[in-house]
Amino acid sequence: MRAARPRLLPALFLALAAALAACAPRVEGLGPTTQAPAFGSTAFVMADGYALPYRMWGPQEAPRAVILGLHGFNDYSGFLANAGPVWAERGVLTLAYDQRGFGATAGRGLWHGDAALVRDARTAIDLVRRRWPDAPLVLLGESMGGAVALAALGEGPGGGGGRAVDGAVLSAPAAAEWEAFPWWQRAALWTAAHTVPWMTATGRGLKRRPSDNLEMLKALAQDPLVIKETRLDAVWGLIRLGDRAHAAAAGLPPPALVLWGEKEELIPARAQTALDARLPAAVERRRYPDGHHMLTRDLNAARVLEEIADWTLARRGGD
Repeated sequence: MRAARPRLLPALFLALAAALAACAPRVEGLGPTTQAPAFGSTAFVMADGYALPYRMWGPQEAPRAVILGLHGFNDYSGFLANAGPVWAERGVLTLAYDQRGFGATAGRGLWHGDAALVRDARTAIDLVRRRWPDAPLVLLGESMGGAVALAALGEGPGGGGGRAVDGAVLSAPAAAEWEAFPWWQRAALWTAAHTVPWMTATGRGLKRRPSDNLEMLKALAQDPLVIKETRLDAVWGLIRLGDRAHAAAAGLPPPALVLWGEKEELIPARAQTALDARLPAAVERRRYPDGHHMLTRDLNAARVLEEIADWTLARRGGD
């Protein structure tokens, strides 16, 4: 019987490896190509047939410029509901869509992968550019949306990135190098995402405030399209996306504008500093003393919205 024990060890290791593989983070990914991407009446339809519902706010006449918005983690296209009408008064059309796994999309709550999110952004850029070819197009990303924008634009012009837009505005972009996290945080997150990926967390105990607009935050807490409980493998996916965005930041083509609030509590100061050091010198930076993470929805958002509109309209050149 003793001689049989060494033979059991490889089998046990194989069984453990199989168990861990079975618990690997779930990534929905992209489906097979079935059609040409389309700008539908209520949604962008991607090449694999996946629908991304959008919301649009614009002037009655032809837009002077177009802003394409990418929302943050667990949020959806409604994140610009207060900004869109304000910008419409300036002649700017605003369009934002629900990214895969968020809002009203299929597979809501599941992580669909950074490759899918970046491909969708590049496709949406192309669709919007085709619809309004004569209007300057600015890509605006908030938090996770900022990370998607960085990856989509900073990795080069292939697939609709790079110079396909006339500018980018990144509001509190969630871009952080994976290796910059303390080892114990990396170990804990990796272990959780690879052993119990289906478990969810709410973040209630973190005591981090994303905005000083409490009424807005209460409305989000009651909004059924906002995800309240997050799968651990989705958190893992967000961190990996942030690492990809950080790597791509050096290639972000100007003109670009990065916005931070001095009262930012979600993105660590060290991550902000590291990203600032990696971004090209030509990228414009602005900081708001009273700003929080949700700059466009804070109590003092009026100044931020006005400056984004001014910056966007400046892409018209000599107009």
